[in-house]
Amino acid sequence: MGLVDWLFRDRRTGGYTVAQVPNWPLGVWLVATVLRLLLHPTGTAGRALEVVGTGALLVWAVDEVVRGVNPWRRILGAVVGVAVVAGLVTR
Repeated sequence: MGLVDWLFRDRRTGGYTVAQVPNWPLGVWLVATVLRLLLHPTGTAGRALEVVGTGALLVWAVDEVVRGVNPWRRILGAVVGVAVVAGLVTR
């Protein structure tokens, strides 16, 4: 249980945390993604949703790396952040 405790135990509450209620940056990313999928906007509106969604996801990733409640959340934030940046660089 040592690795599981280290990886998933919330350092503040002592409970296990794998997933949490989405915070505002993740909520913004979700809304932008759903709008893009449902409405298929083009031009400025499509680009704005893309920029807002990507920016919000990066904010969420950095926030998880800095303030994640356990190593799992910090690792998840780092992986998502690297994936987003890699996607932007390889365009």
